[in-house]
This record gives sequence, structure tokens and C-alpha cells, in this order.
Amino acid sequence: MRFKEGYKVREIAGEHVVIMQGRLGADVTRVVALNETSVYLWERLAGKNFDAAVVRDMLLERYDIDEKMADMDAARWVSKLRDCGLIED
Repeated sequence: MRFKEGYKVREIAGEHVVIMQGRLGADVTRVVALNETSVYLWERLAGKNFDAAVVRDMLLERYDIDEKMADMDAARWVSKLRDCGLIED
């Protein structure tokens, strides 16, 4: 899977949000805000193919957590991206 084309992370008013690039008149009915970990993952994965295992490995590399917690967090993060329509298989 990978992030859909055209979505970018921008900092607006101190918050990191996902926006669609190049659209005239923004659809602001739904804003996807990212926490620090999500920004880290997004920036490292932008333009690349990835799966939950890749995300898990990145979490293990960055944080002092066990593999089970990293698996659960990675699966949850990918699921939320899918729910928000930000990734494609």
C-alpha cells in the first residue's frame, strides 16, 4: 500500500494536518490531524510502498516498546489511514 497521490502533510496553526494538494477551494469538512509519531511515519513513508510490518519495524526502531505493542499500534495506524481514505493498496 501507499499514500494516495496529492495528499501532503502541512503545519497549520501549530498542528500537522493532511491536505489535498492542488484543489481549488479546500474541502474542510474533514481535517485529519497527525500526532508526532504519525508525522514521523508519514514523512518516512511518503512515496514508498509499505505495510503494517514496515510500520511496526519503524516503531520498534524509534521507541522503546515491545513487538506486540508495535504490531498493535502499526495495525491500528494503517486501519485509521484506510478509514480516512488516505492510502491505496
